Amino acid sequence: MSGGDSTTAKKQAYFTKLIKLLDEYPKIFIVGVDNVGSNHMQKIRHALRGKGIILMGKNTMIRKAIRGHSQNNPNLEALLPLVRGNIGFVFVKDDLASVKKILVENKVAAVAKAGVIAPVDVVVPKGNTGMEPTQTGFFQALNIQTKITKGQVEIVNDVPLLKEGQKVGVSEANLLLKLDIKPFQYGLVIKTVYDNGSIYDAKILEMTDDDLLAKFHRGVKVIASIGLAIGYPTIASLPHSIIRGYKNVLAIALATDYTFPQADQLKKYLANPSAFAATISNAPAETKPTGGKPAVVEDKEPEKKSEEDEEMGFGLFD
Repeated sequence: MSGGDSTTAKKQAYFTKLIKLLDEYPKIFIVGVDNVGSNHMQKIRHALRGKGIILMGKNTMIRKAIRGHSQNNPNLEALLPLVRGNIGFVFVKDDLASVKKILVENKVAAVAKAGVIAPVDVVVPKGNTGMEPTQTGFFQALNIQTKITKGQVEIVNDVPLLKEGQKVGVSEANLLLKLDIKPFQYGLVIKTVYDNGSIYDAKILEMTDDDLLAKFHRGVKVIASIGLAIGYPTIASLPHSIIRGYKNVLAIALATDYTFPQADQLKKYLANPSAFAATISNAPAETKPTGGKPAVVEDKEPEKKSEEDEEMGFGLFD
């Protein structure tokens, strides 16, 4: 077989494998693979065994395979804008969160090489460096304040050396190397999630049930507010509209001779508040048990009503 035929056969085998995975696996992590070596990649593949499959490849070949197969599965077209840069696919069948945890855990510490972009802030801690006084030049070049303690260089204060997104310079790289500081961790970085045709950020996988409930409650409040503002009844706004109507009827009953059972009690209270106060003041302050010693009656705080109860009118007749 000639070299050209061999290359064509490899491409065809790759297309076949990618299409098979796209058909078999409904969920995909699109991951960045910068600074991930072959040995590290093998460890990640081993950790994912039985839970996910990693597939790398040239972006042009990946796009070509997806375009060709999108006729059978139009949802795959959503992947095309994501195929850019140094990326790969992690195909998943089951729980995305568990696979995400494996990817996050499989990172290795790495030195800061000159020219790379810092993925995190780097701070050099204060303290003894173990370096001889002749090495102070490295610190002076970076304007790091030092002193000599017991014949060794000591950094006086914590030093913010690099900011996230900043390019590592030669001096910073050399200093971190001499201090044996490996500030960076590299591994597969999840960029986006493809889930049965839907595309979303991987941060969504970190949301808990409480987070979802909180967002749902906020959504219900917004819908209720809009319904009340425009006078359009919805399931969310209807209870508030009913209570508002009830309050209006109650106000009319108090201002006129019209009445109904719920208004009678309030009318009686407004007519003679002292009668209700006398009833409360005549309540026994203490009780005497069989032992002859008075039992102290603890004052109990009245049960606090929520704002929702007040809105619903439950606190009107106490």
